[in-house]
Amino acid sequence: MCTTCGCGSGEVKIDGDDHHHGHEHVHADGTRHSHDHAHDADEGHDHAHDHAPGHRYAPVHSHASLAHSHAPGLGAKRMVQIEQDILAKNNAYAAQNRQRLAERGIFTLNLVSSPGSGKTTLLCKTIQMLKGKASVAVIEGDQQTSQDAERIRATGAPAIQINTGKGCHLDAHMVGHAMEKLALADASLLMIENVGNLVCPAAFDLGEAHKVVILSVTEGEDKPIKYPDMFRAATLMLLNKCDLLPYLNFKVDAAIEFARRVNPGIEVIQLSATSGQGMDDWLAWIERGSALAAEPTAVAAEARAGVR
Repeated sequence: MCTTCGCGSGEVKIDGDDHHHGHEHVHADGTRHSHDHAHDADEGHDHAHDHAPGHRYAPVHSHASLAHSHAPGLGAKRMVQIEQDILAKNNAYAAQNRQRLAERGIFTLNLVSSPGSGKTTLLCKTIQMLKGKASVAVIEGDQQTSQDAERIRATGAPAIQINTGKGCHLDAHMVGHAMEKLALADASLLMIENVGNLVCPAAFDLGEAHKVVILSVTEGEDKPIKYPDMFRAATLMLLNKCDLLPYLNFKVDAAIEFARRVNPGIEVIQLSATSGQGMDDWLAWIERGSALAAEPTAVAAEARAGVR
């Protein structure tokens, strides 16, 4: 199990791979061993990430609970150290992702929420409204199925599906691997739809510019104080499905107050992907971020032109 959230181990599958990705067990003494699943097809595959010789892809959220340790009595201090090691390893991959994206001026958002908040519908509506204005690509995270990626592709945008098996979040290594399979354009928009979960995705940096947390009005307005780490990690909260407010007892002011109690700087946009309410504000927010992300790319292009 993952020390951060307790999710179980399972095979990770990424669209376009003809192999499965292994997972890594951590023993009670801190030593590790990897299990590869039908991975021979990956021999010689050149990843953009830096790896040690003989490396095989393994999710960095190594499974390190008593359920997976091979000796009883793994102490709390050792568990904390293992978790710190896991997150440090993830952060190193995230830094690589961030550098690659920044060098190309790609604005990247990590969309996080509980299941059923309307992330995929919001993504599809966003892509449709940005058509002709921006190049958009999507990385989809789910435990199983490729249904959401297929919905995204139906809009005309490229999408890569990551199935995490029993894992309940994406990590930076998975995302870096998926990025290699997308033909990302310079100064474009990359949106990552994380697995529906308000717990451990808060702890895993993927190399994104911002986490955007989506709270549906069909959920409780107290979600921000029940899951504070997620709302604290987010730059923006999208209060979604606002077209349903006349039929619900959801308290909008309370939800916003709770979000700002745990994160005073969080921005809030109220919207409905179905009715279109607030979508212009959301697109304007994206456009501002995209413009800032593209600035270094434009400066570098001008510098190269000057050299010539």
